[in-house]
Amino acid sequence: MILRSALAVLAAFALGGPTVAQEKDAPAASASTIEPEVRTRNLSGTFGGQRVSYHATVRETILEGDDGKQEAVIVTTSYVKSPRETSRPVFFIYNGGPGSGSVWLQMGAWGPKRVGIPSDARDDGAPPYPLLDNPDSLLDVADLVFIDPPGTGFSYLTPGTDPEKYYGLREDARAVAEVIRRWINDNGRWNSPKYLGGESYGTTRTAMVVDELEGGTFNDVALNGLVLVSTILDFAAREPTPGNEMAYVVTLPNMAAAAWFHGKAEAPSVEAIAEEARRFAIGPFASALLKGQDLPDTERAAVRAELSRLTGLSETYLEQANLRVTSRRFYKELLRDQGLTIGRLDARYTGTDYDNAGEYPDNDPSFYGIDAGYTAAVNAWLREGLGFETDREYQSIGREPGRHWNWSLSSGPGRNAYLNVAPLIGKAMRENSGLRLFNAQGYYDFATPFFGAEYSLNRFGIPQDRVELHYYGSGHMMYVRDEDRVKLSRDLRAFIRAR
Repeated sequence: MILRSALAVLAAFALGGPTVAQEKDAPAASASTIEPEVRTRNLSGTFGGQRVSYHATVRETILEGDDGKQEAVIVTTSYVKSPRETSRPVFFIYNGGPGSGSVWLQMGAWGPKRVGIPSDARDDGAPPYPLLDNPDSLLDVADLVFIDPPGTGFSYLTPGTDPEKYYGLREDARAVAEVIRRWINDNGRWNSPKYLGGESYGTTRTAMVVDELEGGTFNDVALNGLVLVSTILDFAAREPTPGNEMAYVVTLPNMAAAAWFHGKAEAPSVEAIAEEARRFAIGPFASALLKGQDLPDTERAAVRAELSRLTGLSETYLEQANLRVTSRRFYKELLRDQGLTIGRLDARYTGTDYDNAGEYPDNDPSFYGIDAGYTAAVNAWLREGLGFETDREYQSIGREPGRHWNWSLSSGPGRNAYLNVAPLIGKAMRENSGLRLFNAQGYYDFATPFFGAEYSLNRFGIPQDRVELHYYGSGHMMYVRDEDRVKLSRDLRAFIRAR
């Protein structure tokens, strides 16, 4: 799961309660009963080489409080093969943020339609943007249910609803889990194989939702697979707070990959330089950082030289930074000699700032290079293609959830400063012997570094024999690159078939 700038969020990617504008867009009379809108179309397409007829349904699901008040309207878009086959897997999908609608995975990766934007890290320009058939959709192997959690997409909180009831780690997960249970019940799919997954903060959400679905003592929903795309589970490991050395360790391989892509470092391939950087990061580099001011001069010089070789940054700059270069500084410094900055979500993208003297980029060229095309496509498809009628705006990146988000994992005392949800995935896998995990990472993604995902997923308690790691030659939304969209779908199709 996406942000409008590198400063927009504290957590992972596309890091809100209802504003006045939201409440104005919601039904005017808070006391009136909302009748959920449902729109269905019968369509067909060719996916994974197979011709598939399917029902496309945009549906509002109403969540109520204990007092019966309608509190949240959640919109799902489902694609179900026709005629219905209850033996088919169902894949529940969302994006991240918190605050991001499902537009990115739906219109970019796995929905039956996708937006056509440049695959080679060029800006998407101005409309019209092509709305294309998507042969890489997974409809040949699974029914797909895209969920827009509260405050994202067309989903909203009703007037008078307390945002704190829905905007938070646990709160959001409970709402999404309830929507999933109701969809399963309404569609008679209790015994179907089930997959759950998302992108960016959506991977955090997956850890929380699987705990809601499988971690209770009643009405458990067992899952067959978790799908993590651009993973962020351990938040402390990526925050460059002074004294937190792991943030520099987990981002170094990304810097090396970006330097290689832009011709600032030499290696046979991105895979080769990534592996070199992994070994150096977890070995000599981590050791040097942990020694702090006790680091001997000779060791400092050796580490500085290797760091320069891997990152393409000068030894002078690295010394001035005490060997600790934040990602934001790196975006600006790597191609400063060319007057360019590189992207946060996808370091293949480059941008031009107002001037070249700053410490940080003005904006993220890998986000403003794609966002307009996706926003246009999801509105055109849901409103015109599937007939969903609303005067609400589609919140591709809603601000409200992030403004109100409760980042606490527990309600007990204590600061809970170390946010790491990976143990919830380990618990779910240990208690469900049939649960497998698929992890997808782009080499050029600084929002959720691939080495950080590896670090999170190889901790004790997570069964390694049921974890698959897959890599792609692009960034956070690897599916924007044509070759990686094909590979991602092929890899995930094999994962689902192997159950």
